[in-house]
Amino acid sequence: MTSCPPGQSVGAYLCQAGQVLRAAAIDQPRFEARLLLAHAMGTTQDALLRDPRAEVPAEAAARFGDSLKRRLDHVPVAHILGRQGFWTLDLAVSPATLIPRPDTESLVEAALEAFPEPSRPLRLLDLGTGTGALLLAVLAERPGAFGIGVDRSPEAAALAARNARDNSLADRAVFLAGDWATALDSTFDLVLSNPPYIERDAIPDLMPDVARHEPALALDGGPDGLDAYRAIAAALPGLLTPGGIAILELGQGQRAAVEDLARAAGLTPTGCRADLGGIDRALIIAKDHIAKKPFVAPPAAH
Repeated sequence: MTSCPPGQSVGAYLCQAGQVLRAAAIDQPRFEARLLLAHAMGTTQDALLRDPRAEVPAEAAARFGDSLKRRLDHVPVAHILGRQGFWTLDLAVSPATLIPRPDTESLVEAALEAFPEPSRPLRLLDLGTGTGALLLAVLAERPGAFGIGVDRSPEAAALAARNARDNSLADRAVFLAGDWATALDSTFDLVLSNPPYIERDAIPDLMPDVARHEPALALDGGPDGLDAYRAIAAALPGLLTPGGIAILELGQGQRAAVEDLARAAGLTPTGCRADLGGIDRALIIAKDHIAKKPFVAPPAAH
């Protein structure tokens, strides 16, 4: 075992906590130890490392001990901190919502690529909004856009509204509690969704951080993982403007099945953006423009 400096210094606490986390098979134990101690002391990781011999006050040590105990019980770090970074945003999180993940940023990239003009007026919809991450990330990059986020959990919708306020986007975002699109009577240029897509029987086998501490409502995709996609595909023709697109997050290996659902609904899959791991993640689906009759000039008057 690596030796630690004596005393109650920052360096001692980090060393001891890193060893405990490593023994519990926690990924990135040293990084997580720094995150948790910085949070307990109300400072930054950089400040911790600048003075590793600084004493850890008793109250901070108690908070750190409680955080470490929770982490060893596989409570996600984001839940302990109450925050998670996503895109350019700092978002509040809670056990009522799925923690935003870097893989989901591929949907934001696909949306910005599809609508490259920043000032273009856009109407956006985020189905299963959770923390509001997807909707707010796109709104932050497209100042001409307005969006609605819908979630079946009232707690999630309230948290997303808080995140909109905290990120100065509340004037262009509205959040509602509802079952997918049943409460909506409007059309949108862009529909985003990171729906639940885990096969129900596979949930207990997920990492303990996820299986034990993230909301089942945000994970359970039904027996085959496709229940939410069926509901969304059925709703999209009535939600999208002519020429509008939907971008849906996929689980690994689900692209072909979700593309089939889209085609069965009269929509056209047009591509898929991979995440940083090379997995097909952001499926792009288009609603074709309504065919228009060609303009025929009236006969010239004689």
